[in-house]
Amino acid sequence: MSGKFSTAVILAGGPGNRLKPLTDRIPKALVEIAEKPLIQWIIEWCAKNHVSQIVLGVAHMREKIIEYLGDGSRLGVNIVYSVHTLEGGTGEGFRLAISRYVDDDAFFALNGDQITDLSLKDLAEFHLNHDLTATIAMTNPHCPYGHIRTDEDNNVLEFIEKPPCPYANCSTGVYAFNREILDFLPQRGDVEKTTFPVLAANNRLKVYPFKGIFITVNTHKDLVEAEERLKVIRW
Repeated sequence: MSGKFSTAVILAGGPGNRLKPLTDRIPKALVEIAEKPLIQWIIEWCAKNHVSQIVLGVAHMREKIIEYLGDGSRLGVNIVYSVHTLEGGTGEGFRLAISRYVDDDAFFALNGDQITDLSLKDLAEFHLNHDLTATIAMTNPHCPYGHIRTDEDNNVLEFIEKPPCPYANCSTGVYAFNREILDFLPQRGDVEKTTFPVLAANNRLKVYPFKGIFITVNTHKDLVEAEERLKVIRW
């Protein structure tokens, strides 16, 4: 990536309330999926994509995350920690982390609740080629329901279990940012509601379409499905 993208800002401050009672004593970032904490999946993926500098935004039970990850050396990266508040949203989390610890002109930013095989090199190249303030990696989510294919007489032809929805697009929570993003980040609030609409209106925001593995864990149902998928995935 020509040295331009060696840093990722990852927000890992959430309490994971929908995963209680698992998160009564640990933060969401440390919930295990296929015998590995969520945040470890993310950091190892960053390392495989040649991202060596991690700025980790922490809030809820941050001491447990810091104790587990340390300086990041055992995972092949260097980690520094930026403390933010839960009430400040992703806007505050990104703003504080970037202003405190990121000197790069371009870098990655992550919401910190996704497991994916997205190529960060490809995302970076797309972002740089279009001279943007921000790029959102976008994918087609899987439908939460099974589908039934029928003929004109309503005879059942096929059952399709939770297929991808080709007409629905969702953010993966993985972004490429230029440092000028700081001019658009709010004191409080989420970037999806504050920053991105302004950038879109000024033609400074695009999406990078991505088809591949994309897993998020917000509920117990998500956790069970993620466990099953990760048992058969080979990175």
